[in-house]
Amino acid sequence: MKSFNGKLALITGGSSGIGLEVSKLLAAKGCSIAILSRDSTKLEAAALEISKTRLSSGVKVATIRADVSDYNEITHALSTWMAENGVPDLVINSVGTGRPGLFEDLDITVFRRMIETNYLGDVCVTKAVLPAMLARGSGHIVYISSVAGFLGMYAYTAYAPTKFAVRGFADSLRMEIKDRGIQLSVVFPPDTQTPGLEYEKPFQPPVLVAMNENAPAMKAHDVATAILKGVEKNRYIITPGSDSSLFFQLVGLLGGGLVYKVVDIFLADARRKVAGNQAKYRRQQE
Repeated sequence: MKSFNGKLALITGGSSGIGLEVSKLLAAKGCSIAILSRDSTKLEAAALEISKTRLSSGVKVATIRADVSDYNEITHALSTWMAENGVPDLVINSVGTGRPGLFEDLDITVFRRMIETNYLGDVCVTKAVLPAMLARGSGHIVYISSVAGFLGMYAYTAYAPTKFAVRGFADSLRMEIKDRGIQLSVVFPPDTQTPGLEYEKPFQPPVLVAMNENAPAMKAHDVATAILKGVEKNRYIITPGSDSSLFFQLVGLLGGGLVYKVVDIFLADARRKVAGNQAKYRRQQE
């Protein structure tokens, strides 16, 4: 996709965070968009914000209220929208939720919610839009995974597996539709400054806080910029930021055990920090 001008994009999770930043950038490039979320109030506020960045008044900004994890609801909502607006040229799956915590402390409902939103949400959206894109023979679908989608992270036993699943789904789907005109991309951002990350912070165990101490979160705008640059170049793997790129390369080069020794060094250092000053790193809700 060499140009976004005159195109039509669907962005799930477009009311906040990375999805909102991508939407604003696309509108500024002349791309009409529809943002999808469960919260009507946030959708309307985001639509107003996006409209201010439009390249011209001809750029349309629409909202779709739906739950990506509800297959019947999302299928109905998207089929109705496509009947009125056409098949999207670009779909960015940006819906996601995180809930850190030690495995022994997390309720099973947290695991189910992560699976239904982070993984099955992407599957449901793809089921709803892919047939029409295949029939047309063109389009680009983006899946936002995470660094935790190729390297498991401390206190993310509920979140990381769902992001691994996103990559596995995209890898398999890519092989099935490789010669049918549809491009795919998988994005592996590091921690990003979003409302979602702010929600997570009170639940972060002290060791996780210490591990993140020297790794500042990327700005959502910078992640969004990297995503669109990757789409323009038809890249399948997109790794925003130097940390994401470095760790992705390390896992590829040092997989089979060596990379875990590197991670264990960081973990041991974090444990020492917490042991020396527990009050500094304690954020968890009681």
